[in-house]
Amino acid sequence: MTRQLFPCNQTRREFVWEMGGGIAGLALGGLLANDGFFSRHATGASPAANNPLASKKSHFPTKAKSLIFLMMNGGPSQVDLYDYKPVLQKFAGQPLPADKKFINSGGRKIGYLTPSFRPFRPGGESGLMISDFFSNVRQHADKLAVVKSCFTDSHAHGSALVAMNTGKTFIGRPSLGSWAVYGLGTDNQSLPGYVVILDKRGGPIGGQPNWSSGFMPATYQGTLFRPVGNPILDLKGPEHLDRQAQREQLDLLAKLNQEHLDRRPGGQELAARIQSYELAYRMQSEAPDAVDLAQETKQTLDMYGVDKQPTDEFGRNCLVARRLVERGVRFVQLYSGGGHLEETWDAHKSIETNHGQHAGEVDQPIAALLTDLEQRGLLDSTLVVWGGEFGRMPFSEGRGEPGRNHNPYGFSMWLAGGNVKGGTSYGETDDFGFEAVVNKVHLHDLHATILHLMGMNHEALTYFHHGREDRLTDVAGQVIHDVIA
Repeated sequence: MTRQLFPCNQTRREFVWEMGGGIAGLALGGLLANDGFFSRHATGASPAANNPLASKKSHFPTKAKSLIFLMMNGGPSQVDLYDYKPVLQKFAGQPLPADKKFINSGGRKIGYLTPSFRPFRPGGESGLMISDFFSNVRQHADKLAVVKSCFTDSHAHGSALVAMNTGKTFIGRPSLGSWAVYGLGTDNQSLPGYVVILDKRGGPIGGQPNWSSGFMPATYQGTLFRPVGNPILDLKGPEHLDRQAQREQLDLLAKLNQEHLDRRPGGQELAARIQSYELAYRMQSEAPDAVDLAQETKQTLDMYGVDKQPTDEFGRNCLVARRLVERGVRFVQLYSGGGHLEETWDAHKSIETNHGQHAGEVDQPIAALLTDLEQRGLLDSTLVVWGGEFGRMPFSEGRGEPGRNHNPYGFSMWLAGGNVKGGTSYGETDDFGFEAVVNKVHLHDLHATILHLMGMNHEALTYFHHGREDRLTDVAGQVIHDVIA
């Protein structure tokens, strides 16, 4: 039997089938439009016409308006800093019990149980046990909620740090700062909503994906400030160009870019670039003032350890962070440790040498930041988070070796300010500090809690991507209500 073809080179069955599918598609499109689907998920809207950084209402009332994330790049040792384990002294020199079967040492030696390298002492009325590595921070123990039962999905620096920042071990997803600015906008339209200040020794191994906006528009990615010298390169225009001429140039460029964008809807990169030009123009007058530490008193500079070693760099960065949140910047992330190995908190060779150096650089500035925020009435409105991408093992790398390997199974982080319940210890690792065993906290739980403290429901803060509503916490995450006042 010969197949009868229509002029469009289709059989009757193919024609009827596709016609039916088309009618169903029209019906579906109408239903989705009536439901507001396309208005919620439009990707072609121009940020030039609708400022994506405009301040937005939070999902519910909250005290925290800004966040400062103190990232200890390299993996600080929980058993030497915030997770007191006296049992390690009792069993020093012995191997980890045989029931700990899931150690991934990355090819490095598995040594013997090793006690803390510096004494722990109680701090404040709460009596939180904090190591002498952080003797200045210990004076603020009653402000801290120490989460001792964190765990993550990777033992490698690059992927673990990306996970701490984005919730996943693979690159291409928006970072925590991007989600915060996407959800809340920023209060100061003349400064970036999301600022990242790296260590002068270099950036983290994973680089830019740690502060990327991922599949969101580039408008929400972090803006890098340099840790020394002029924080923002190429911000100032050429000497021969006055503000009026520069304004006219930008207006013409914006008009041409907008015409191009109107003909090609969905160009997120171009739309973000239009916004970046405008932000850079506004920043020329406000950014230099925000980072001008000459406006600070000598007492404040001394408190942060500015112009003294080893605290000068991180002290400056903490002081700039305070000045930024004071001016309405939503999210600031400071990195301690840059480059690789001992230039970070990656203490494979010696905990005492490595952590002695890095804690010596940051202990006084962090304590000063907490003091300064409190004195200025900013601590309630500023959430401060401290931590690294993972912790370190309770055993050494070989007999007599004073370093420790990576530990993704159990580590500590702390939160302060922003309606955090101070003087709190949440969760526990086992007696040796090896793995989280009580009230385990995955990164998704930590992120859910941070967003909650910022007034955002982590399940409702979504972005339409790849056909579904995506979110920072994926399909998991539980808010840790016990650390919330």
